[in-house]
Amino acid sequence: MRIIAGSRKGHRLEAPRGLATRPTGDRVREAAFNLIGPLDGASVLDLFAGSGAMGLEALSRGAETAVFVESDRSACRAIDRNLERLRLTGATVLCREALQALSTERRQYDLVLLDPPYEMTDYTALARHLPGVLAGDGLLVVETSARIEPELPLARRTSRRYGSARLTLFEHP
Repeated sequence: MRIIAGSRKGHRLEAPRGLATRPTGDRVREAAFNLIGPLDGASVLDLFAGSGAMGLEALSRGAETAVFVESDRSACRAIDRNLERLRLTGATVLCREALQALSTERRQYDLVLLDPPYEMTDYTALARHLPGVLAGDGLLVVETSARIEPELPLARRTSRRYGSARLTLFEHP
C-alpha cells in the first residue's frame, strides 16, 4: 500500500497486522480522490481510520489538518508511525470509538471520510452526528461493501462501485 499522489507520492504505508482492519485499496483510494478534487488547505476527519491511508492521502494532497479516529490500538500506533515516517504535520490521532468521538466533536470539516467495517449496516447513530461535523460546503465520502448503499440525512452527490467496494459521496442539500 502506497500514497498515490501529492507530496508523499510513492511512499509505502504501514498497515496493522491481522484482520481487524481492511485498508482501502490503492484503486479505490485513487478513485475517491479523483471524485473529491483539490484539497489545498482542507480540514479532514477520517473516521474508522484503520491504517490511516485515506487521511494520509489527503494530507499528501494538500489538506492542512487531519483528525484520525480509530478504536484499535495497534491501528492507532500504525497511523502514528506512518505520520512520523512521512513527516506529515497537522494531524491528530484519537484512539477511541467513532461514535464517542463524533458525540463530543464541535468542529466542522471540509472532508469527512467514513470507512466503517463492511458488516456495519446501521448508520442511524452515525447519521445523527455526521451533518453537524460536515462544513456547509463540505463533502462526506462513505466506503461500504458494493452491495450497500448507505442512507444519510444529506444529499447524495454520487455512488460508484469499484469491485467489492462502493464509494458514496454526500453533501449538505
